Amino acid sequence: MIWIDAIKITIVYLVLMSHFDICISILQDQRTKEPNVAEFISALAAGNNARKIVVACAGAANADIVVALIAAANQTRGQVVCVLRGIEELIISKKMLEPSEIHQIQFVVGESNDNTLINDHFGEADFVLVDCNLKNHQDIVRKIVNNHEENARTGGGSGVAVVVGYNAFSRGSWRFSDGRKTQFLPIGEGLLVTRVNDNGSYNQKTMKKNNGYHHHHDDVRKSNWVVKVDKCTGEEHVFRVRAPRGEAIIGA
Repeated sequence: MIWIDAIKITIVYLVLMSHFDICISILQDQRTKEPNVAEFISALAAGNNARKIVVACAGAANADIVVALIAAANQTRGQVVCVLRGIEELIISKKMLEPSEIHQIQFVVGESNDNTLINDHFGEADFVLVDCNLKNHQDIVRKIVNNHEENARTGGGSGVAVVVGYNAFSRGSWRFSDGRKTQFLPIGEGLLVTRVNDNGSYNQKTMKKNNGYHHHHDDVRKSNWVVKVDKCTGEEHVFRVRAPRGEAIIGA
């Protein structure tokens, strides 16, 4: 009968619309999905061939980030050191990790800004991750950078290091980036990336004035981080773009 066919058509229509709404929802989620911060940090550590990776946590360790650092260390044959503020944070951190993962981490309990910890762990690390939720995270970063610079000057170490602050949006931490010493990446809750060169200096724009022009130093090249979003997939890609060597920038 006609009314039965109408009911069937209505049911089919409702089912199709339901599937359509689900597909649209999935597509929107994919397009708005942020890049995985843990994977990016892992790739950054492995890409810099980090042999000693140290992470300073504000509370219990972030399991995703710690596991990602373990993956990077396995690629570089390195080690991971996790600095926690107290025994309670240590217990919680171990509960969130698998036994096989725990055995690949050296846990250290203490304040991250302690000079002994800086010298014994952060000073020897070539990749350092600092939680910006730490109240004194800015001082910690400065001490780490100063320590590496001193090592480079005195020959006590290579001085080469990448220092990354994560959760940079917390408490306005992004303001710590001055545009020269630190690169801000709008990934997840924000990343602050600082690189200390093997000559003991920040990887920043170094200029010398010559006849009214400012030229890049021979050993330093200008670089910028560029974030592009794929309009089809919604994926966010981060590129590091370097200017050609010898490029001149006209001063104001």
